Amino acid sequence: PLQNRSPGVLVFVGVPALFVLGPLLIALGMWLELRRQRVRGAATRDWPVIDFSVQRTRRWTLLIVGLTVVNLIIVSLAAGGTVHTMDTPGFCGQTCHEPMEPEYVAWQGGPHAHVSCTACHVGEGARALVRSKLAGTRQLYHVIVGQVPRPIKGADMRPALETCGNCHSVSRNHGEVTVTKREYADDEQNTETMSVLQMMVGGPGRKTSAGRSIHWHADPEVRIEYVATDAERQTIPYVRVVSRNGQVKEYKAEGATDEQIARGEQRVMDCIDCHNTPGHRISPTAEQAVDAAIASGDVSRQLPFIRREGVRLVKAEYPTKERGLETIEKELRAFYADKKADQGDLARSIASIQSVYRHNVFPSMKVTFGVYPNNLGHITSNGCFRCHDDGHMAVDGSTISGVCEYCHVQK
Repeated sequence: PLQNRSPGVLVFVGVPALFVLGPLLIALGMWLELRRQRVRGAATRDWPVIDFSVQRTRRWTLLIVGLTVVNLIIVSLAAGGTVHTMDTPGFCGQTCHEPMEPEYVAWQGGPHAHVSCTACHVGEGARALVRSKLAGTRQLYHVIVGQVPRPIKGADMRPALETCGNCHSVSRNHGEVTVTKREYADDEQNTETMSVLQMMVGGPGRKTSAGRSIHWHADPEVRIEYVATDAERQTIPYVRVVSRNGQVKEYKAEGATDEQIARGEQRVMDCIDCHNTPGHRISPTAEQAVDAAIASGDVSRQLPFIRREGVRLVKAEYPTKERGLETIEKELRAFYADKKADQGDLARSIASIQSVYRHNVFPSMKVTFGVYPNNLGHITSNGCFRCHDDGHMAVDGSTISGVCEYCHVQK
């Protein structure tokens, strides 16, 4: 990932602008002169006569035409360079540094750090390019006038098959995937609790040994439509399923009215309805973030109460990020000053807890743990339970199952 602010904006936008400014100033001067003459009531001058039989006229004409061609070439090359520069992660994340800092930092530390922003947010084709540039112009205006929402909410992505599908095959069968979750207590020993889940992921049209498949939702031969009544698509009162054989089944949440459903956003379900934070992962909770740092060994369990103190410090509110990083180090060193802690473990743990804070909390943009719900699960947000709650019922009395074993089994 790019670490430094790219000079592309100056090279491809600022310098060519000077070549465009010249003709614009000439046109402006002509207009001002004509207006001055009209105000004074002076007679309008005749258009100049260009006589190509005069050698001096031919030379000046050739010079002006040549310079115009050079100008057009430079501006054309600059236009291409400008588009290319604006498609780089450095431009997206650093030109508008403060508004996009949370997304840029999270992207750098995520699994898609090798994928450019435009690969997911723009996609391929002229229509997608024009749409993104128009949206970018609107966003630039919001930045200039200071109307950037804090925090910035999720983008309206294109259908997943047009973006994610370029790398991720919808036909892949993942089978049964084992997931291990480690959590730690707030006691002196930072006691570990380990949960092992067998996830029935499967693949489109390919069930697991249990006869179920989470990725059935992504089967191109099955169409799932739903209606969401909030911007973050956390409240879903209506689901419509069209099976492989064309059978249609509709489910409505208890208490949902036809009027509410009609006002909601209608959407065809795809990958990003569950994998909604693949490129910019902000941890749902401080506890999960610190637990992950302990599980990886970056935070030492040999330090007494390190889990409790780490969670407390990263959850605290600070006026700026710099103040937060300073306070975390200061308070951890003060806490372990009289506990004979290994200084190497302490230094490594402080750096890791600071990293947890740095990658998840951005006070200026009001971004912190849990601001962005993660739909891949149901522990910290509704996630799966948006639909799988046993409360969405069809006319025949059947419901969308909310049974845990429908998706996973604890081993």
